[in-house]
Amino acid sequence: MFPPPVSFSEHFASALDRKSPLLRRFERMIAPASDRELESLARESQRLTRRHFGRTMRLFAPLYVSNECVNNCSYCGFSRDNGIFRVTLTVDQVVREGRHLHDLGFRNVLLVAGEHPKFVSDGYLQECIDALKGLFPTIGIEVGPMEDDQYAEIVRHGAEGLVVYQETYHRETYTRLHTAGPKKNFDWRLDCPERAYAGGFRRIGIGALFGLADWKHEALSLAAHLEYLYKHCWKAQFTVAFPRMRPYAGNYQYEPDPDLFLSDRALVQLACAFRACFPQVGIVLSTRESAALRDAMAPLGITHMSAGARTEPGGYTGAGSDDLHLTVKGRRVELTEATGCEKATEQFKIDDTRSPAEVAAMLKSKQLDPVWKDWDEAILAH
Repeated sequence: MFPPPVSFSEHFASALDRKSPLLRRFERMIAPASDRELESLARESQRLTRRHFGRTMRLFAPLYVSNECVNNCSYCGFSRDNGIFRVTLTVDQVVREGRHLHDLGFRNVLLVAGEHPKFVSDGYLQECIDALKGLFPTIGIEVGPMEDDQYAEIVRHGAEGLVVYQETYHRETYTRLHTAGPKKNFDWRLDCPERAYAGGFRRIGIGALFGLADWKHEALSLAAHLEYLYKHCWKAQFTVAFPRMRPYAGNYQYEPDPDLFLSDRALVQLACAFRACFPQVGIVLSTRESAALRDAMAPLGITHMSAGARTEPGGYTGAGSDDLHLTVKGRRVELTEATGCEKATEQFKIDDTRSPAEVAAMLKSKQLDPVWKDWDEAILAH
């Protein structure tokens, strides 16, 4: 009899205690570096990116379908106790948003929703995917963690990508920040990529939200997680992301903690270190970052960018604005008077507000090819 497989949650602590040669190399690469050392690392990152990805940049758009949530997460605009304007789009409204993104050129879309089984109910995501797959050959999801059989059903309906960020890999910080809801279970979330792989997803994205805990601990943990997944889920393609905290509903005056802050310089170094240690991993840079920083980092190892993003349901077309409401203790509460608000509340503020066409033009100016579509089901046809 073979012993049962070890999940990453069981392996996590020992991976950081007894670092592999690859993790030790990664740790050296994110240590304080001189300008000359950082320039050398950036050149190596660029060389490896050209070798494995060419001069391409995959463009995608998030499509938020609901901002309802049962979790209390102190850093998130969708947190359960935030008194925000909420809505869950109907499938027809999701298609309206999708057609808008399709008309802008996108063929890769990421469906995003808060975690609320009452509103994002069983079958809802499947219906959305069924309605969108004629427009988008590449559909991913970023929703609450599921069982592997639930993931398998999502895959059967046509989704191929899953994104799940651990938020923070620091267990004590995670416990402090997540005070209610199923997201409180650190290990359940940590093992989500493995369940998604078992369910058949062929593209899996992981990451941490930098600014919640010491950034070097987050970076080492993320690298350990990626190393594990490459060994145990080797048929999938992986992406990593390093989103940094931004102002959000409930804290629009957010200022980063200087003791936890990941600086621009450190972010560049971190991305280049991941490229050097994991040459084939996709690296994502979202519109959380400024246009100037995204422009500077684009040639250095980034392979995936969002563009023209909105972080609220109906953000592209205004869909759902006639159904805004509050949710109190899991129950819908109608607005009793005019509020002057015409849309659902966003999850966080974006920084790079350029249109998809402007981002594509920027990439072309740097001799990079914007890739709107990189997959078609016809490839598998005989």
